[in-house]
Amino acid sequence: MSSYTNLELQIMEHTAVLTLANPPANTWTADSLRDLRRLVEDLNANKNVYSLVVTGGGAKFFSAGADLKLFADGGVAVASDMARLFGAAFEALSGFRGVSIAAINGYAMGGGLECALACDLRIAETQAQMALPEATVGLLPCAGGTQNLAWLVGEGWAKRMILCGERIDAATAQRIGLVEEVVETGAALPRALALAAQAAKQSPASVQACKQLIQGARRQPMAHVLPAEREAFVGLFGGADQREGVQAFLEKRAPVWSQA
Repeated sequence: MSSYTNLELQIMEHTAVLTLANPPANTWTADSLRDLRRLVEDLNANKNVYSLVVTGGGAKFFSAGADLKLFADGGVAVASDMARLFGAAFEALSGFRGVSIAAINGYAMGGGLECALACDLRIAETQAQMALPEATVGLLPCAGGTQNLAWLVGEGWAKRMILCGERIDAATAQRIGLVEEVVETGAALPRALALAAQAAKQSPASVQACKQLIQGARRQPMAHVLPAEREAFVGLFGGADQREGVQAFLEKRAPVWSQA
C-alpha cells in the first residue's frame, strides 16, 4: 500500500479509513494536501472500495486546519500555493466516487472543518467544536468553506460563523444541519463505519450516479438536472448491478456488486 504524508490509510472490507495524523492538532501541510489528492485518486481506482471515512488521530482534534506559521513566514507566493493545494485536495475529496463520511472526533477548525464539509456526511462527537475563524487573522476560508457551509446551513448561519467568527458546538451543528448526527465521545468512528457498511449494500454504480446528480444541483438549475437524472436512470438500467440487484431481491439474498 502507498504511503501518504501525515495520512494513515486502512482498508476494511469495502471501506477506506483515513486518519489525519499530524500531531498535536492534525494540521495540513503542502505535502499532506498533495497526498490527500493522490490518495483519493488511488481510492477511485480501487473498485473494491465503496466508502471513505475520515477522522482525526488522537483524542482532541479532528483537524485545526493550516498551520498559521506557513502564512506568517511566507509571502504571497506561499499563500497562492497553499490556496491552490487546499482547493485541489478538498475538491478531489468532494469528488470521491463513493460515500465519504467525516467522523469529527474533536476540534474541526478552518481547513479542518473545510475537510469535513467536503465529505458527504458528518458525524460529530458531543465534545466537538467547529469554526471557520480565518477572518480573525485577516484571511478567509479558501478551500470551499464559504460555498459548502452556506449550502449546508444557509446564508445566515454561514455569515455568523464566517463573518462573526462564531464557534459552534456539536449540538448546534446538528440543529443547523452542519452535521447529520451527534454521538458520545469515542463513538464517531464506529458510527461512521456503520453508515459506510449501509452504503456498501447499495450499488456502487448507483451511488456514484446519485451523488453526481445531488451535487450537480449546486451548480445547475433543476431544469438542467432533471433530464440528466432520467438519462442516468436509463444508463443504469440493464447494467450488471441492476440485473444483480433485481435477481438478489427475488432470491432473497445479499447482492454481489460488480467491480467493473
